[in-house]
Amino acid sequence: MTPTTRFTPAVMVDRGWEWDETLYAGVAAYYRCGRLPHPPGVVRAVREALGLDGAGHLLDIGCGPGSFTLVVAPLFDQVVGIDADAGMIAVAAEVGQRAGVANVVWRQLRAERLPADLGRFRVVTLAQSFHWLNRPRVAAAVHGMLEAGGRVHVQATTHRGVDRPEPLPHPRPPRAAIETLIRSYLGSLRRAGRGVLPAGTPTDEDEVFRAAGFVGPARIEVPGEVFERTEDEIVASVFSLSSAAPHLFGARQAGFEADLRALLRGTSPAGRFSEQMREVALDLWRPRSIR
Repeated sequence: MTPTTRFTPAVMVDRGWEWDETLYAGVAAYYRCGRLPHPPGVVRAVREALGLDGAGHLLDIGCGPGSFTLVVAPLFDQVVGIDADAGMIAVAAEVGQRAGVANVVWRQLRAERLPADLGRFRVVTLAQSFHWLNRPRVAAAVHGMLEAGGRVHVQATTHRGVDRPEPLPHPRPPRAAIETLIRSYLGSLRRAGRGVLPAGTPTDEDEVFRAAGFVGPARIEVPGEVFERTEDEIVASVFSLSSAAPHLFGARQAGFEADLRALLRGTSPAGRFSEQMREVALDLWRPRSIR
């Protein structure tokens, strides 16, 4: 795309919200530390469900700091990870270099600019990004970027575990109390960049994919695991959220973090927590026109 090309920011029209570059500003390092890792079963499930053999290209849209991209990169010959946030791309590239993963190309790129001459792909993933995009526009673009037999994969959240009655080795993070603390600092409306999302992000992705010409989804669920987490990791998980990004607190960030840590120490004086990760849902979509 040439510098003179005009680009209108995507609007989440069904929520009256417009993306801006502050959505995840300053969040990348917290995201990498605070989000729960993908269980080993995810790689096996993706490989078996898609018949992957180390060949083909993967496009990971909204790759963040490479949390999912780097896990599945060995299943492909070439991988492209794109994200709108420069900080996310910088962290992803650094982590990938340290891990010795050499088959990933990182691009700071809005998904709404696709196909952006990136070529065609065997698999396209939108691990935790689709709800932030101009979904009809991106789904239509992805439809045209898949090679014969290609698939689209959408995945569930990883920033927190689930609340279940089963006992765990350490106390669970007090997530409800944390949400109350966030609201006491930022107000009752969910913050997102420079805007707010009173009703949250949209959840009708199935309708969007079908309207764009996809069939499915075929759903695969990978059981979650129990993770032990530190106080620092729980703090990072909070700051990894768009609704609690550090910049939203402004001059009150230090005060919020002090209150957050006091809350956590009141729950677990030893600073150790356990979380049961929720099942990871792999939703696989197939373009109707591809056989």
